[in-house]
Amino acid sequence: MQTIETIRRNITSAEDLRDIVKTMRTLSAVNIHHFEKAVESTGDYYRSVEMGFQVVLSGVTLEALEQKEERKCGLYSVVFGSDQGLCGGFNEQISDYAVTLIKSLNAEVDSPMVCIGTRTLASLEERKQKVSDLFTLPGSLAGVTPMVQQIVMAITDLQASGKINRVILIHHKLLSQFSYRPHYVTLLPIDRTWIESTRKKKWPGRSLPSCTMDRDTLFSSLFRQYVFISMYRAFAESMACENAARFLSMQSAEKNIEERLEQLNAIYRSERQSSITSELLDIVSGFEALRTKEE
Repeated sequence: MQTIETIRRNITSAEDLRDIVKTMRTLSAVNIHHFEKAVESTGDYYRSVEMGFQVVLSGVTLEALEQKEERKCGLYSVVFGSDQGLCGGFNEQISDYAVTLIKSLNAEVDSPMVCIGTRTLASLEERKQKVSDLFTLPGSLAGVTPMVQQIVMAITDLQASGKINRVILIHHKLLSQFSYRPHYVTLLPIDRTWIESTRKKKWPGRSLPSCTMDRDTLFSSLFRQYVFISMYRAFAESMACENAARFLSMQSAEKNIEERLEQLNAIYRSERQSSITSELLDIVSGFEALRTKEE
């Protein structure tokens, strides 16, 4: 049976743990807002790239759009996860989704997969998924840009050598501030539906700007920018979802700790009352014994 001192120490430890969990939950909420703002800020950049495509694609057919997708594809996939724990089933969910998706795409066995986050790497390896390269997740948005540039260069080299003809980004996407789901974006081959919708969009000015440089060269430059901003957005969305998962985990942990504290406090009050009652009984018994002796 636990002593009052032991119960009191357990209560103190639970209260300290509750304070830590509250701090982590607050930090997660702040980070969600921060990364959501980063996702929103990519909108203007994306719109500028899209407007460039409108100019380049106006009234012409480019060689880059005539590529035919083969049934067996040289697939390059980038899976976004986390380096840190305490985020529930965040990594397991994206790993299950990635494995199922890649099988459905009928990709070659040795297709390269890039993993962002050591926790996700472990989860993918548990599912017998081969990972060709690993990147640790940057601690802030400042570290995202050089990492994105490195991955974009790798994609460009592999595409130029003919080793890949399909590129996908697999990450969690926010549905609301604290809910998310697995999602993927296809960068290659270029989505014809997106191209056609871009062509048909209304230009904000009176007429389209003229294009003097080679359209294929300009298209390639714009496409690299499109890949960059798509990958940057995937980073920001995945990091926002990771913090949303951590927020929910900390919220659940805080609730469990509060329930445990209620139990410990109830036990402490009961044991303390029993101890006081026992002491009073000892005093009364001693008094009765003395009085009997005097009589």
